[in-house]
Amino acid sequence: MKNKILPFPVIIIFGIIFFIFYKGLEDSKIYTPDVNTKKEIPVFNTKEFFSEKNVKSSSIFDLDKIYLLNIWSSWCIPCRQEHSFLLNLNSHNKLNVIGMNYKDNKKNAENFLKELGNPYKEIFIDFDGTISIEWGAYGVPETFLIYNNQIIKKYIGPLNQQLVDEIKLLIK
Repeated sequence: MKNKILPFPVIIIFGIIFFIFYKGLEDSKIYTPDVNTKKEIPVFNTKEFFSEKNVKSSSIFDLDKIYLLNIWSSWCIPCRQEHSFLLNLNSHNKLNVIGMNYKDNKKNAENFLKELGNPYKEIFIDFDGTISIEWGAYGVPETFLIYNNQIIKKYIGPLNQQLVDEIKLLIK
């Protein structure tokens, strides 16, 4: 009689465990950030890359101008991959390409720009990464399209030709 009663609770316990794991597979905890945000740009203070002059964000972004803020670093391999696309975008008259150098050694960043070219009209420094966090960046590279002090579009990861074409369409 004991042998007939023992398998039934074991089957029930395994059934409950299976059900819990099955439900856990359906519940995705993967976070995908919203890239189509219309939010105000954050207020910050930083230094200009070459002159190391203190700068306030309010003096960087003018109304009725379109900006592309690119967060980059010399140690970032994907930043190298997207660099030629930034050079291409810099030649567009309506767009002001701005760089935010993220947690980088200044000498390495200067060498990076000498080697690959400087696509930025201005470059600012984010020594400890807090400015990038305020922008909502998760890593490098990340790029923000800005108009009238609002973030119109956010690009996570390196830019490619498809994204460059999209940016050109948005700024027309």
